[in-house]
Amino acid sequence: MTSTPLENGPVLITGAAGFIGFHLAMRLLDLGVQVHGLDNLNHYYDPQLKQDRLSLLQRHSNFRFTRLDLADREGVREFFAQFGNWDAVVHLAAQAGVRYSLDHPMAYLDSNLAGTLHLLEGCRHGSVRHLVYASSSSVYGASRTMPLRESQPTDEPVSLYAATKKSCEVLVHSYSHLYRIPATGLRLFTVYGPWGRPDMAIFKFTHAITHGEPIEVYNHGKMERDFTFVADAAEAIHRLMPLPPTAEEGAVPHRIVNIGNSSPVQLEHFIGCIEQALGKPAIKHYKPMHKGDVPATWADVSRLKSLTGFEPATPIELGVERFVSWYRDHYAAQRAGA
Repeated sequence: MTSTPLENGPVLITGAAGFIGFHLAMRLLDLGVQVHGLDNLNHYYDPQLKQDRLSLLQRHSNFRFTRLDLADREGVREFFAQFGNWDAVVHLAAQAGVRYSLDHPMAYLDSNLAGTLHLLEGCRHGSVRHLVYASSSSVYGASRTMPLRESQPTDEPVSLYAATKKSCEVLVHSYSHLYRIPATGLRLFTVYGPWGRPDMAIFKFTHAITHGEPIEVYNHGKMERDFTFVADAAEAIHRLMPLPPTAEEGAVPHRIVNIGNSSPVQLEHFIGCIEQALGKPAIKHYKPMHKGDVPATWADVSRLKSLTGFEPATPIELGVERFVSWYRDHYAAQRAGA
């Protein structure tokens, strides 16, 4: 099956001022799609970065924005009562971060679980052609069966973040079964690139190396990640949006799709790419495996390719170079304007 053209909207994107939400919204707006963005603009990381993304989105006449926390049950109900009919709802809003979940568990209950349930209730009472929602490669836990396939068991999460993402998959499946809401869950593999979050490894490493500060390298560098460039992730989501699952594909109109580069990268090579792009060596402090982390990820993307004819393929060297270029330009501009 190959993708069909997306209609002109309207499309709802939750987490539109976030990293992936911003890139997807820009992709759709450039194609003339009507996009309505939701975001609570919280302070999990520098809210100025979210405001900067939002400012770019608001230059488009087809973009509409509502500030709303999905944990606000009544607020979500009122929103869907006013705006209830969508070609697609792309649910990307979530409390991110494996390590943050160790110290702030309630944030994941409010945002990931309650927020998703409130959104599902809105979809239930509205008209939604296709609900596309973000899960995570973290649901695979510490599996050593590689590459990771959607059919594998995912009932042994090693972090609270992963547990909430798996719980969201189960919640959406139940609503798809009960109310016939066509839904696609996206197991995203380590998405990185320009406009990325400050809590992500590439951002932290680039910042530290730029300022001559040491970086912490966990599991003594013996880690592999299937790094996925953000433009590829946005393109994959865009291609899936006009392809809602049907009852003929299974008892429930719900599917899971991996989105990854299908090319695991050694952590030491990843750091080397950053050093090369910056022209400066890293000061490395080696650490044991961090609680909640997994040693390796590697996506099987055959389902994505079968559905859309597309698979992410940006080389890590090029993706890192583009991130570093954005980082330098963005923060140089900020310093110049200070």
